[in-house]
Amino acid sequence: MNKRELLYGTGALTLLAGGAALFGGRAMTSAQAAAEGSFEITRSEDEWRTILTSAQFSVLREEATERPFTSPLNNEKRAGTFHCAGCDLAVYPSDTKYDSGTGWPSFWEALPNAVGTKPDNSLFMRRTECHCRRCGGHFGHIFDDGPPPTGKRHCINGLALSFKPSQA
Repeated sequence: MNKRELLYGTGALTLLAGGAALFGGRAMTSAQAAAEGSFEITRSEDEWRTILTSAQFSVLREEATERPFTSPLNNEKRAGTFHCAGCDLAVYPSDTKYDSGTGWPSFWEALPNAVGTKPDNSLFMRRTECHCRRCGGHFGHIFDDGPPPTGKRHCINGLALSFKPSQA
């Protein structure tokens, strides 16, 4: 190995290590935190699999993302409240829902003390992940391109929610 190969190899390793530190340093997953008892409601993986559909489990416990424009909740326009599909915590009032055009249910604000957040540096992006503050179920992400009055867009997987219409 000559000096040039050594220099290039060392430079490549430095870039890889720096990229991993910058983009890969993801916080503990919601499922890991729940397993450690960081949330009010904790269940084993088998218990969650019994309660949730396989698609809901993938989103809520493994932080997957559903395909855009596939959730029936994307078109839900009735008055009511959106709840966590994992533990039934009321999370989003229907009057904060809006059509962001992204293909996922979007809200400009959650109910007080309903959503927790953490940094998400995956996929070479810096985002804010949001989850159920009670069971740790992954909802989606919060962006700074929403409408007034908050300017926030909670871009949420419909599989992570259930809807309960208001009683008339």
